[in-house]
Amino acid sequence: MSHPHPELSLPPALPEGGLRVVALGGLGEVGRNMAVLEHAGKLLVIDCGVLFPEDNQPGVDLILPDFDYIKDRLDDIEAIVLTHGHEDHIGAVPYLLRLRKDIPLVGSRLTLAFIEAKLKEHRIKPYTLEVKEGQREQLGIFDCEFVAVNHSIPDALAVAVTTAAGTVLHTGDFKMDQLPLDGRITDLRAFARLGEKGVDLFMVDSTNAEVPGFVTPEAEIGPVLDDVFAHADKRIIVASFSSHVHRVQQVLNAAHAHGRRVALVGRSMVRNMGIAADLGYLDVPPGVLIDLKKADSLPDDRIVYMSTGSQGEPMAALSRMANGDHKVQVEFGDTVILASSLIPGNENAVFRIINGLTRLGARVVHGGNAKVHVSGHASAGELMYCYNILKPKNVMPVHGEVRHLVANGALAVKTGVPADRVVLAEDGVVVDLVDGKASVVGAVPCGYVYVDGSSVGEITEAELKDRVILGEEGFVSVFAVIDTATGKVLAPPQVLARGMAEDASVFDKVMPEVTAALENAIAGGATDTHQLQQIMRRTIGRYVATRLRRKPMIVPVVLEA
Repeated sequence: MSHPHPELSLPPALPEGGLRVVALGGLGEVGRNMAVLEHAGKLLVIDCGVLFPEDNQPGVDLILPDFDYIKDRLDDIEAIVLTHGHEDHIGAVPYLLRLRKDIPLVGSRLTLAFIEAKLKEHRIKPYTLEVKEGQREQLGIFDCEFVAVNHSIPDALAVAVTTAAGTVLHTGDFKMDQLPLDGRITDLRAFARLGEKGVDLFMVDSTNAEVPGFVTPEAEIGPVLDDVFAHADKRIIVASFSSHVHRVQQVLNAAHAHGRRVALVGRSMVRNMGIAADLGYLDVPPGVLIDLKKADSLPDDRIVYMSTGSQGEPMAALSRMANGDHKVQVEFGDTVILASSLIPGNENAVFRIINGLTRLGARVVHGGNAKVHVSGHASAGELMYCYNILKPKNVMPVHGEVRHLVANGALAVKTGVPADRVVLAEDGVVVDLVDGKASVVGAVPCGYVYVDGSSVGEITEAELKDRVILGEEGFVSVFAVIDTATGKVLAPPQVLARGMAEDASVFDKVMPEVTAALENAIAGGATDTHQLQQIMRRTIGRYVATRLRRKPMIVPVVLEA
């Protein structure tokens, strides 16, 4: 298996007749999925999603793919193909369309409905092309065939892209549930047909490549939810992704069976389920839904709240419930069901919410103690079936952390794909398919782009590091006034400390040192204010590190009088 090297240089020009693949997100992480295919001077984008921030990225709302690679070539983009409607695959579309509003969006009916609703909030009216499984479309020079795949959201599609360089099959997110709620299984017959024709590059979902066997069918969740509902005496709160139509369907069915009504909580939940119901993807039993404002009028044993926030997102409904900062106040005896799997990196946030809810007296049911969720991604057994059916010439694992990509590559090798035909890439790594062989040829700059309030891409890694330091180590500001005529420090420097366990008086011992250091520097000819501030910073920094074992942010200020 070919591994990317951290010192990869910029790639050479794409050979004539070749196909280039560059992932701008989704490789080495779970989220931010975006792949750019290039052939004959034209580009095709597959997915354009967001990544949600971790604890070490304070203040960040979303993380986008890095569009710099395509910023100067926006007019070359034939279309954006969206495999399904999850945020990690469509969430960054509004930010790309800000750069060129008329890029065609291609996707299934539900996927386009979700993205159109999102774009409406951004005041963008997109150009869309609705497709369904079995359909073929010529998107500029790219011949695209769409294949039904099963996932944790309806209407998911894989896409086979054919050019003169060969055929690339991109699975999107998929699994091989044989008993799906909507009866729409992954079309392995289409996979087999494509395999017979020849798949030159198989870009395949890696999220569950480390998990042996097969994913549990969605159908097995219903009875578990039914049992939890049967034993709940008070209110039930279910948290899930706001786009997980199948899970919401099961909650509606269980509520209806047990004489409860359901109130949707969270703006995205209300919006997405309204769309799903209008389009016929969500079957709402008569009289089950109730407006959140009227839910208080029902007895505790007759209400279910269907909420967002299953990943511990700070501003989502469930987090605010756990903090007592929401209209729905969790009380002793309530049952809370976290009906989603843990996205890597979110574990601490989720466990913090479970603890908070438990402290309030709720019974918390989650994947660790009940089968209330199954993954939407193919496990190792399913992936091997795909490799054996397709017999791809080259494999490029996508969608997953490095460990998932490596595990997926190993599965491909086990099924007979030559090791030198398995390409393990990360974000920004350039893979060329030339004469039937895929190989790493270089890398392009590809960083994180942070959305912070109204700013996009303004926050740098250095500023995030400053935020972490401020949060973990505290802040010290030191002021000194210098008489420029005499070179004397007019008064002992003043210290303001925040986020420090110790009282500011702890700095009294070092102030004479600071004064002496300043006066010695001035006597030695130092006149530059910045230079004097650095002397103060170093003196205070040494003291704090030695005496307090801390590394706070130190902001020195020198005023001249």
